Amino acid sequence: MNFRNRAKRAADAIGDLLGASPDAAQVKAMADAIEKEIIEAVLAESERCVKVAHTCCSPDLDKAHKIADEIKRTHTALVANLSSLR
Repeated sequence: MNFRNRAKRAADAIGDLLGASPDAAQVKAMADAIEKEIIEAVLAESERCVKVAHTCCSPDLDKAHKIADEIKRTHTALVANLSSLR
């Protein structure tokens, strides 16, 4: 399931919790806000993982660089996919 679908589900759940029936524009606005927060959290965590890889694997810098490079490649792919959704 992609971020957009998760954000839409969350927006629908919020409407249910509030006992409201938001219109399509309101659901889209809520889903946009939720999706943005999810994306920011994922990007921040990927940066944190890079730092942890460098710290954890500092005796073996080659391994640390390989782990960091893989995380950065995944990060780049995520950003590219998200950019294409906009």
